[in-house]
Amino acid sequence: MTDWNAYRDNLKQNVKVLAKLSPNTLDGLQTLEKVAPEHKHLDAKTRELISLAVAVTTRCDGCIAVHTVAAKKAGASKEEIAEALGVAVALNAGAALVYSSRALEAFDSVKE
Repeated sequence: MTDWNAYRDNLKQNVKVLAKLSPNTLDGLQTLEKVAPEHKHLDAKTRELISLAVAVTTRCDGCIAVHTVAAKKAGASKEEIAEALGVAVALNAGAALVYSSRALEAFDSVKE
């Protein structure tokens, strides 16, 4: 099993090193994070549940580590997280169906 706390701590340290080596690299992300408090229609818990579901669909372990903590701090229950992850699973299944169609289309376009 992954030690998510150690993983998250290590990730934070590596990001700090990257920020020192290439300060401009993180400017865009920091700008987006500053906008978050300006959101008016979704509460923090909902945003974090969405973030966690997106983290799963994009297969981003670092995002999972960070947004799991943020979701819990925002008041998300394990059941709410499971429901959000269920949406991610369903969406991935839908995406697989769409891309299966594309694969068949690509096969049909192969010239003999």
